[in-house]
Amino acid sequence: QVQLVESGGGSVQAGDSLRLSCAASGRTYSNYAMGWFRRAPGQERDFVAGINWGGITYYADSVKGRFTISRDNAKNTVYLYMNSLKPEDTAVYYCASRAGRFAMISVKDDEYEYWGQGTQVTVSS
Repeated sequence: QVQLVESGGGSVQAGDSLRLSCAASGRTYSNYAMGWFRRAPGQERDFVAGINWGGITYYADSVKGRFTISRDNAKNTVYLYMNSLKPEDTAVYYCASRAGRFAMISVKDDEYEYWGQGTQVTVSS
């Protein structure tokens, strides 16, 4: 199975930037689709950004133009660059993997098989 570990979260001020990392270990494949989701207190887990085997990306409207997802297959790592952070970005951020070769990006969390434990991002105004 695949193990995912997020890192890079923290507490920042509005307008600041953070880079989240998701390191994969175990049985990993570079052609899996990867995604970032987030869960704010009292809310559902929502899609943030995804990247497929070919580097094609997709973003939620709420983060488009501010966040960038990328992957380094040699390091088995996925990144989420977050710029111009807003208080409404406060959430626990999770990385996830669709465990099918050449899987497409999905915005539905139930279509991802492997999940990290999450990393907290807090943005203060």
